[in-house]
Amino acid sequence: MDQSSTKKLSWSLAVTLVIFAGEVIGGILSNSLALLSDAGHVLTDAFALGLSLVAAMVMRRPSDYKATYGYQRIGILAALINGVSLVVIALFIFAEGYKRLQSPPEIHSGVMLTVAVAGLIGNLIMAWILGHKHDDLNIKSAWLHVLGDTVSSVGVIIAGLVIRYTGWLIVDPIVSGLVGIIIIIGGARVIRETLTIFLELSPTGFHAEEISEEIAKIPGIKNIHDVHVWSIGHGIPAFSAHVQMHDQKISEADTTREEIEHRLSHLGIRHSVIQIECDCESSGFYCRIDSEGTKSCGHDH
Repeated sequence: MDQSSTKKLSWSLAVTLVIFAGEVIGGILSNSLALLSDAGHVLTDAFALGLSLVAAMVMRRPSDYKATYGYQRIGILAALINGVSLVVIALFIFAEGYKRLQSPPEIHSGVMLTVAVAGLIGNLIMAWILGHKHDDLNIKSAWLHVLGDTVSSVGVIIAGLVIRYTGWLIVDPIVSGLVGIIIIIGGARVIRETLTIFLELSPTGFHAEEISEEIAKIPGIKNIHDVHVWSIGHGIPAFSAHVQMHDQKISEADTTREEIEHRLSHLGIRHSVIQIECDCESSGFYCRIDSEGTKSCGHDH
């Protein structure tokens, strides 16, 4: 992650803290759950941005003996925590909203509208600072927090207008519930993407058998087995396989390896481990190592 991303996160965190303080005060004065819900979301924004900022600084460290793949997954861990925090805050909003549906309290719409508009302006500034195109899941999770809060602010403004001109107090918990749904959807998406990386599942758009079929088209390759496709970090797919070939010179086998890496790079995979084998007994296409260190394999390819 570059220096500019760190600066973006720092500025966004500063704006978030200002918005949070304003919405807490405004929510208490106006007695609006929608505004306090938005403040709760802003608090998770501040936590998410702070966590992302720390992760961004750690991720810039080069690979070493402790982390031979580098520190990319520190950012993924931050994104996972951010996603979980989104879901948790949404559940609190749902619980409080249900209570207010039973007995809607009096709400001061003027204060509610003023603070909500100020919050919307602040969120738009943060969204502009972070941008909308992200190659890093850590930054993306922080941006989703900000985006969700921007939509939340719009909802609070709508609720304030409805209350001001109709006196319909029940719209406050209804809008807070809609805000909660938006929050939980964004959180679930981030959690799914991060768990895919932590569980070392195949990244979206990469299919082990299709990749192996492409490699098998190279002349001289007899069989491909013990295939693995996973992600080192967000947007960093990796591939490993055993490639069985006829007995030949090392230089010829190395030429084949280079061709394999060339084809993998066209598929978006730039980190690969290829083990060349000559006329050995074929193992299963997919292989795994159990807790006792024993390899077991599936069907042959």
